[in-house]
Amino acid sequence: MNSFFQTKKHLLHFFTLFLWLSAAVPAAALTTSLFNEGIYLIPHPQEVSLGGGDFVLGKELSIVLDRNASDRDRFAATELVAQLKKEWGVNAVIDGSASGKSIILTHKGVSKDIMGLPKKKALQGYQLTAEAGQLVIRAKGEAGLFYGTQTLLQIIKQGQEGAMVPGMEITDWPDIPERACHYDTKHHQDKRSYVESFIRDLSRYKINMLVWEWEDKFEYPSHPEIGAPGAFTMEEMQEITRFARKYHVQLVPLVQGLGHVSYILKWPQHSHLREIPASNWEFCPQKDGSYELLGDLWQDAIKATPGSEYIHIGTDESYELGKGVECGCQAELEKTSKHAMMTKFISRSAKPLMKEGRTVMAWSAEYNPGADLNPPAGMVLLGRGSDKSEHFSEIKKEGYEIFVYDPNPGIEPLFLPYFYRLRGEGDKEREVENCLQRSYNPVHQAASSGIFDGMINTSWDDSGLHNQAWMMSFINSAEWSWSGNNPSLDEFIDKFFLNYYGVGSSDMRELYLLLNKAGYYYYQSLERRVWHYGDVGKTHLPDLPRGDNLEYDEFWNREYSVKIDESREQLKQMERAREIIRANQDRGVRNGYDLELFTTIADLVSHTCNTYLALSALEKAVKEAHNQRFLNHEAAYQSMDNAVKIIETNLSERREVYRELVTVWEKTRLPKGLSTEEKEFFHRQDRARHFAFRRADMSYLICDEELLGLEDYKEKLLEYMEWYKNTYLPTTSPSG
Repeated sequence: MNSFFQTKKHLLHFFTLFLWLSAAVPAAALTTSLFNEGIYLIPHPQEVSLGGGDFVLGKELSIVLDRNASDRDRFAATELVAQLKKEWGVNAVIDGSASGKSIILTHKGVSKDIMGLPKKKALQGYQLTAEAGQLVIRAKGEAGLFYGTQTLLQIIKQGQEGAMVPGMEITDWPDIPERACHYDTKHHQDKRSYVESFIRDLSRYKINMLVWEWEDKFEYPSHPEIGAPGAFTMEEMQEITRFARKYHVQLVPLVQGLGHVSYILKWPQHSHLREIPASNWEFCPQKDGSYELLGDLWQDAIKATPGSEYIHIGTDESYELGKGVECGCQAELEKTSKHAMMTKFISRSAKPLMKEGRTVMAWSAEYNPGADLNPPAGMVLLGRGSDKSEHFSEIKKEGYEIFVYDPNPGIEPLFLPYFYRLRGEGDKEREVENCLQRSYNPVHQAASSGIFDGMINTSWDDSGLHNQAWMMSFINSAEWSWSGNNPSLDEFIDKFFLNYYGVGSSDMRELYLLLNKAGYYYYQSLERRVWHYGDVGKTHLPDLPRGDNLEYDEFWNREYSVKIDESREQLKQMERAREIIRANQDRGVRNGYDLELFTTIADLVSHTCNTYLALSALEKAVKEAHNQRFLNHEAAYQSMDNAVKIIETNLSERREVYRELVTVWEKTRLPKGLSTEEKEFFHRQDRARHFAFRRADMSYLICDEELLGLEDYKEKLLEYMEWYKNTYLPTTSPSG
């Protein structure tokens, strides 16, 4: 049997999931009918029938709740009131009885289709009926009533008489009851206001779990040194958890154990717990102190997330496991296996957390029938590979929950490979299945199977993307995990842009593809892939002039001719991207902050293009100076002065592009690598060599340009020009 919860390295590989499941079901006629009605609902409901009188909202209406409505139901109604006002200018009031135009939110008269579902699905199901003068949302549970309101907000459209909902009836419930997004903040910290707006956005698409990978962005009371400056306090995290619960989103803390713990073991007072003394990457599983320290952090995490059912202990990428000599790990590995050592660690870590009432997740938890050692029953295991249904069924009988793993879209910088994805190196590089298709295949088939307890969308932010770049991935997963058989992937893509940015948006798919491809151009420039892969050569500077005769080696334009052509073409593409962005900004589309972020990406990529073109022009200026050496000293000097101006222009552009990028990104984030008067950020790199952690601050995005050494080149060129002037042009003033 294929294993569950492989290491992240293996999870990132291309794979086809669930071949045993039924073939994809074509989008039904009801899907197309909603789209043709101008309704771009995500996720698509299970059952829809159109017809009857339209519900016109008008300027005023009442929202009616059951007399014994709970606080959560009242919150759902209050949120609906606020959004109707914000989005449609409708003045809605919560009333005790239906009078005039009404939206009724009730737990009465729920259909048998919903009542007969398994409990977790039934409590999230709802029925929405729109007809002239009245719209009714019925649900068994509080979550279902809330989800009905979120559907309502998406199906309102502009009609001849104003905001309206076409006559219809929706009966809806989730295929997969737990739908999680992995939220990775290891390399940045979002502001609380952004976190809360992010939670609201996820809830709109019926995501009900946020697995938050804190690392040092939480101020652990038991070991406060581990929390970075500005980290969320216990009180703040508890408040955010309660805030999320109002939106029916469960906040699940992910506090890494065993591997991925450089944020802990970089501290000298904890370095004795390392597997390998030289590596801060992972704990030694043979030392009791490892469990004591991690136990403290996990207990803090439990207290910080009151009411949550789950906790995630990470435990992947344990590169050094079994290599420690003095600690006895190497001897242990010789007697057993790496899998057994990992399982022993997970079991010892999970059992006390399970006694606290938490269901434990771990990336690397594996179950093997007949094995001497397996993770404790009650844990969550991830389903992946081509395992067959009987295996999942048998594992569930053993008491495990099964979540489908929605593969990480990628670790490309700046933007995700939504529509264009490359794998391989050099001549072997090829376009492969994009990340939307890779998500659709496993998740929609798992949803259709009826076997899975949950889904987790993974978003390892190794390359430091802004969290908004992941939204299409999160919403894509929300679609297929709720309703696996509708719609088609192509229809989801079309309706995503109209749903998320609004019906006034245009050319957004083209924009995403432009930024997607631009991310690869950026990644394959300068030394960026050298950092992570070590297999792409360094970009050099043109040769400096030297000697009496302005000598230099002409190689740069010949060596980098392909990159020069790519840069010219990419500049055109980024101008097209900015043109699309400006047009949509002028239309006032939704989620306009995304467009500000996309502009900074386009500008950063353009700067990389301009850097290559500047280096090309720089060598040509030096060449012209060389050619003028025996013709005209003043002309030779002027050509070198032009070279200085080329450098200064490029450096000035770099400063401006970087300044604007940081300004825009920090609208929602704390400064990366923030230090305060009370605490200095303690930056130590780790063995994973994450792109975003090359520098403590945001300069990881421009450090390759900085490593070129243009500033030093300029100073050396000015020194040579000073010598040239004094030798051949004693009356000429130096440049710069």
